[in-house]
Amino acid sequence: MALFELTLILLLIAVALTALSRRLEVPYPSLLALAGVGLAFVPGAPTIEIDPELALALFIAPVLLDSAYDTSLRDLKRYRLSLALLALGAVIFTAVVVAFVGWKMAGLPIAAAIALGAIVAPPDAVAASAVLNQFKVPHRLTAILQGESLLNDATALLIYRISVAAAVGTLMLKDAVPVILLSTVGSVVAGYLFGRFSLLTLTRIEDAASSTVVQFAGTFAVWIIADKLGLSAIITIVVYAITLARRAPRRMSARRRVSTYSVWESAVFVLNVLAFVLMGLQARSIVGRLSGDGQGEAFLFAATVLAVVIVARIAWVAGYVAVIRWFARYASEEERRDGPTFPGAVLVGWCGMRGLVTLVAAVALPAGFPGRDPIVLAAFAVVLGTLVLQGMSLKPLLRWLDFPRDTTVDGEVALARVAIMQAALDVLSRKTSAAAAVVREQYEAQRKVAENPEDAQAATEYDRLRLYAIKRQRDTLEELRRNGTIGDEAYHRLEEEIDWSELAASPAGTYQPLTTY
Repeated sequence: MALFELTLILLLIAVALTALSRRLEVPYPSLLALAGVGLAFVPGAPTIEIDPELALALFIAPVLLDSAYDTSLRDLKRYRLSLALLALGAVIFTAVVVAFVGWKMAGLPIAAAIALGAIVAPPDAVAASAVLNQFKVPHRLTAILQGESLLNDATALLIYRISVAAAVGTLMLKDAVPVILLSTVGSVVAGYLFGRFSLLTLTRIEDAASSTVVQFAGTFAVWIIADKLGLSAIITIVVYAITLARRAPRRMSARRRVSTYSVWESAVFVLNVLAFVLMGLQARSIVGRLSGDGQGEAFLFAATVLAVVIVARIAWVAGYVAVIRWFARYASEEERRDGPTFPGAVLVGWCGMRGLVTLVAAVALPAGFPGRDPIVLAAFAVVLGTLVLQGMSLKPLLRWLDFPRDTTVDGEVALARVAIMQAALDVLSRKTSAAAAVVREQYEAQRKVAENPEDAQAATEYDRLRLYAIKRQRDTLEELRRNGTIGDEAYHRLEEEIDWSELAASPAGTYQPLTTY
């Protein structure tokens, strides 16, 4: 019961920290990390152990699917060179450097040292995305960071799986290459097939709650089956999610989609909080087991790994950007304009905050794993250090770099808005009824406003008027229920209709109350 009560308290604290992070313009995982460390000093906090396989499936599968679902295939193709150099090159480079430090400094076996390198190698773009979106940095940089965050997890956890298996004696490192090839190809095929099968199932479910439950169950099932077959569960989930993202929207009703997005957003938030709870509780037990000189050496090793992780990423990014810019001298003007810049390299190099994947991979190490305590402590230090040091300094860095405000997405929204309005007008052009004339007039008004928007994401005059009218509708509906004219069933049905109207009139699904006009 103590763990349950503690988790409830921390969830409420996490909500408050999220609001505080928006006010301070810092990543909310940075504040969560500090709260998690605070657990180590809470007297009477419970000591818990979690099954390694359960930890990976429970925390990684839904979070990874949520991230992969929003990934743009267009951006992955456009920035494939930078993504390959980061998701493959930077992860392998960091893992090798950290493994060398673990082998030399802590005396870890080679396989265990490589596992440590794989644990701390993949950055998490979630920690930086909130701050980057506020500053509207160049779209190229945010797309690269988000794509890297998705793909580097697959690289790191594939190395992690192989090195852990080698450390516990179930696989020889010399046999790793064929395992990687088979795992990669098989996982891509399996992810696509699972995605198509899932679509067949989901299109037959109309109830929003049932659809969401099936989606969660399907995500865990895909992970478990891929793992049982010896495939890479990470790659399988990524391909599975991208397959769903490209085909599911046209096959799901608006009601199910709105409900699903809301539930997944909340679930990912809760999983992040629980991961930091585990971090604090595990750190408490590890520090308790380390004593005397061993404790000092463990903390020194953890600090060294943190420094190596930060420096390795900066060095790798600076190196590959310098090489690309050198070769870009022979490229066309357009290719040079879309290429990497040194201010961009500074930002990408500094956005190396570690997060959920590093936490869970460390916690998921088997109990008897060689050097488990110093490895887990080092991983926690990397997560805490990067989130606090890099996360808290991201806002001042962005102010110093002073990127021009990016309007790429705003421009695409404006272009698409006009196109979809025109499509509606075209399909209604042959309708001659009075109702069709009214609907055409509404679409025409929206299109005219959208053709020359001052800000593509701001509420248009048309939308503001609709929101103003909707507020009056809500007041009237409340009065009808209050005076007994309608019952709750009628009230909630009309409330839902007004909610859909409000969503349609609110840019990006956000509602800005309008009291006067």
